[in-house]
Formats: sequence, structure tokens, C-alpha cells
Amino acid sequence: MLSKTMQDAINEQIMHEYYSSYLYLSMAAYFEAHNLTGFGHWMRIQSDEERGHAMKFFDFVLDRGGSVVLHAIAQPPTDWTSSMEVFKQVQEHEQKVTSLINKLYKLALKENDYPTQVLLHWYINEQVEEEKNAAQIVDHLQLIEDRGTAVLMLDKQLGKRGGEAD
Repeated sequence: MLSKTMQDAINEQIMHEYYSSYLYLSMAAYFEAHNLTGFGHWMRIQSDEERGHAMKFFDFVLDRGGSVVLHAIAQPPTDWTSSMEVFKQVQEHEQKVTSLINKLYKLALKENDYPTQVLLHWYINEQVEEEKNAAQIVDHLQLIEDRGTAVLMLDKQLGKRGGEAD
């Protein structure tokens, strides 16, 4: 059974995961409104992944006999000045999520909650991938300086992203 402290912390993380999903969906809307449908596609998949992360925590709390308490989700931003600004925000956001996961792991260690530690290993590995992907896109955007044909080529590449296997 989950301790009340761990349960509350995971419920808070569920909210953060749903916020991530909303943020990426808002970014998808921004890109699609600017006819960058590949970028939008990438963000829609990212949004779906974040919802999946939230549900993984959701199911874990229930499987451990806990109570899921859903918190209000803040409204994400809706406008950016460039593709670079969006992906820099993605990179910063993923770094923040990593710190939140690390904080949860420290709590699980303190609580001697071994099942939660095992679950969080998956998230820790996932965050390495998330930060790497965001950093690579920022690096690519820096190389092409967010101009013309190169952005459209990157848009096409991002549009080829598959579902959960990526």
C-alpha cells in the first residue's frame, strides 16, 4: 500500500504529466496554425505520450490501493515567436519534469517504497530520452537558424514520427 505522502506526491505528478500533455497540444495548435503540420504532428504525438505517462501513474496508484485525486491543470501558453522558442521551451520543460521525477524518486527512497522506486526507474530512463530529443531539435534549429527551406525540411522530417515506438 502507498503511504499518504507518496500517494499525494504521485497525484501531484499526474497533474504535471497532464499539464505536459496540454502544453504540447497547445504547441501543436500553434504549429498547425502556422502551416507547420510536421511540427504539429510531432507535438500531438508528444502530447499523447504525456497522457500515457499520467495514466501509468494513475494505474499505479490504484494498483497499490491508493486514491487518485486529480488536480486542476493550468492553462498552457498559446503563442510563441518562433519554432526555436517553442523547442527551447520544450527543452526547459523536460528538464523541469526530470527534476520532478528525481524528487519523487528521492521520496520513494526515503519511504523505502521499493515498488515506486522500480516504477520510477522507467520514468528516469524516459526522461533521458525526452531531454535528448528536445536538445537535438534545438540544435538542428540553431543550425538552420529558423529560416525558410531548412525549416520546411525539418517539418517534413518531424511529420514522419511514428507513435509509441519512437
